[in-house]
Parts: sequence; structure tokens; C-alpha cells
Amino acid sequence: MTKMVTVDENPIDSFIRVDRIPHIWCAGCGIGPATGCFIRAIGRAEINQDKISVVSGIGCTGRVAGYVKLDSFHTTHGRAIPFATGLKLGNPELNVVVFSGDGDLVAIGGNHLIHSARRNIDMTVICINNFNYGMTGGQMGATTPLDARSTTSPYGNFEYPFNLPYLVAASGATYVARWTVLHVRELEKSIAEALIKPGFSFIEVISPCPTVYGRQNKLPRGLDEMRSYQERSIIRDGADPKDAELSLDGLIVVGKFVDIDRPTLWDCYQQVLERARKQRKL
Repeated sequence: MTKMVTVDENPIDSFIRVDRIPHIWCAGCGIGPATGCFIRAIGRAEINQDKISVVSGIGCTGRVAGYVKLDSFHTTHGRAIPFATGLKLGNPELNVVVFSGDGDLVAIGGNHLIHSARRNIDMTVICINNFNYGMTGGQMGATTPLDARSTTSPYGNFEYPFNLPYLVAASGATYVARWTVLHVRELEKSIAEALIKPGFSFIEVISPCPTVYGRQNKLPRGLDEMRSYQERSIIRDGADPKDAELSLDGLIVVGKFVDIDRPTLWDCYQQVLERARKQRKL
């Protein structure tokens, strides 16, 4: 029997560890809205709550694993994806979600990111990209736009950043999308699609970091920074990911870029296992 939600109830309360609220995120941070989209996407995808495992690394976004009332694991810096890989291979019935930040997933853990996409491991990776190491002081990272200021690039970043959709698509991901935290309906729908998509799914979420990155680059404060990202966005579903590069104050191409099918790592393993069994019988 389906439980009816009353007017006084919040439909996401059953997914949040309310005893750990208030959270640590700064006012105007986009991680909270992104987390809400993820929680609502679970219901939209009609996934059994007991079959979901959330894995995160170190950083502001890594705190998500501690706030959601799901089986969750807070791992070491950059190692969320290899931990999630072991979890998925150990129990293929689990719906494994990696929810972490750009510093953790792309900089410290970048090698794991490209190889998990190459192997097409069946998991969903949600990457909150706020263009810096927000928790440790606002240092420049692998996604910091050219000319953007940070605590370690006070005169502007001169290193070319990663184009994340292009990186993971080129590595072999079967589902690739990007949204801002104010594209709430689109983001929720995209996460729901990714959760039930076989193979390696990757969603980049452009999120403000008003305390460090936003202040360093004189961006609008609070909710206005979120709005500024949304206003600069243009939806181009099916766009070539190589055309989705980001700049300090230029256009933000968002949408669902890749949605293809190919055998997962588990599928390939089962095929090899079957061949090995046949050969042993010969």
C-alpha cells in the first residue's frame, strides 16, 4: 500500500538524516538543491531505497553521503569511484551512485574517472562542479576556467581546464549530461534517467561556491550567482561534448549530450566467464 504524504510532511524527509541538520554548506551553495534533485529522482525512477548505495569522497560535496538516509560510504580523497567499483562488482544488484565534487572526482581521482568510463562500469556519477577546491580554501583545480581567480591563481588561471562531458564521453561513458543547479526539473529528470541506464552515467552539475570562488571572481552573491549561471545557459540536447567548453563568463552549454548503449563491464565479465567454462569442458 502506498503511503500518502500529508500537507505537513516533506516528501524527502524519509531520505534525509534530519538529526544531522543543519548542514555545513554555506548560504548560496548549490550542493543542497542538487541533493534535493537526486532524492526526488530516486522516486521518479521508482528505485527501491534499500538497493541504493551512495559513495562520496572528500570535500564539500562529499558530505552528501552523511546526510542521506541511504547505505552510504564516505571514502578517502579521490577514491570514491574505485570504492564504488568494488561495491558494484561485489553486489551487482545494487544501484551505486557516486556523488562528489570536481576536486575529488576529476583532479585527485581523475585517473579513476576515465578508466571507469572506459570499462563502462554500471554506476551513476554526479559531479558537482564549483570550479575550485571549496572546502580547503578555494584553490585552483582541474576545472577552474581560464583567467578565473582562486587563492592559488590570484592573477588568473593560465592552465587549460577539463571539459568534463567531452572527457567522459571520449573515455566511453554511455550517458553524459550537464545542468546547473537551477535547472531543477531537467536535472531531476536526467538523474532519474541515469539511475536506470545500464553502464557508466555521468552528470555534471554547475554549482556556485559563493564563499570562495564567487568572492574571488566578484560574482553575484547568494541566489543571484545561481541565477547568473542559469541565465548564461543554453540547452542543446545532443550537442557534441567537445563544443561544451566552459569559460569564466561565457555561454554554458547544458543538456543531455550522450545516451548510447554498449556492454557493461559486468556483461563482458559474464561473457568471458562463459567462454572459460566452455573451454574447461573441452
